[in-house]
Amino acid sequence: MNKRRTRHRDTPELNITSFLNLMVVLVPFLLITAVFSRITILELSVPTASGGSQVAKPNFAIEVVVRRAGLEIANGSSVVAAIPNQEGEYDLQKLTEVLLRLKSDYPEKDDATVLMEPDIQYDHLIRVMDTLRETQIPEEGSGELHKMVLFPKISIGDAP
Repeated sequence: MNKRRTRHRDTPELNITSFLNLMVVLVPFLLITAVFSRITILELSVPTASGGSQVAKPNFAIEVVVRRAGLEIANGSSVVAAIPNQEGEYDLQKLTEVLLRLKSDYPEKDDATVLMEPDIQYDHLIRVMDTLRETQIPEEGSGELHKMVLFPKISIGDAP
């Protein structure tokens, strides 16, 4: 009789050395880069189309309209101040001065709206929003700068 010899084959070992080498390099790299990434989230109130519950509106609504030619500060119905561009840049210092005057006139007001024309760069929106939110003013006597919160509740929209 002819018996076939069946060899019992051992299953080969799984070589995971190269995978472990990859993990040794990849995990520290991901941990190092995760430390430097920071996400900032701003809460914005976006107007809705539905009526909802209507709250009594204040008489004065601060609107900053960002146009190619410059900035306009409006009260909801008419333009209060127009700030033309200076050498192709928005004059945020003058905007701060106007906002400080508005804040002294309406100290309880903490909301504002930024309206933008199409094709305005995103960076300009962020700078205007930062200017609306707070400013640095010198303390009397010492000359040190401290933060003054202007209008932290910001809504955004399209310019008319």
